[in-house]
Amino acid sequence: MTDPGSRTPLSRDTDRWLEPGKVNIQIVYVLYLLGFAIGITPLIGLVIAYLNRDKAEIWARSHYDWAIRTFWIALLFVLISAVLSVVLIGVLGFVATAVWVVVRCVVGLQKAAREEPITNPESWWI
Repeated sequence: MTDPGSRTPLSRDTDRWLEPGKVNIQIVYVLYLLGFAIGITPLIGLVIAYLNRDKAEIWARSHYDWAIRTFWIALLFVLISAVLSVVLIGVLGFVATAVWVVVRCVVGLQKAAREEPITNPESWWI
């Protein structure tokens, strides 16, 4: 007689959303975008990107590098904008940073959907 508890459950496609690849990259970008409404989600996206970067294929690694750099550069811009908000210029910095993050996430989402690498993941530009 076989033990019913010893059977391995069937794998579903939704079980692999934490593994490196297209879906995982898209989740990282969406978590970054959700950060405008829920402040903690970009940190979760950053952790996921760091965990999967070394296990990913070449095209996916470029997305993880792009996402990680997007987080750290945006944090730098937010800190500079916070300091400059004393003289009201920082408000424009916050807006510019938000637009920059959204554009980088949209570009990343589009390229991830086509499984294309980011051309220059080390770039500060778009």
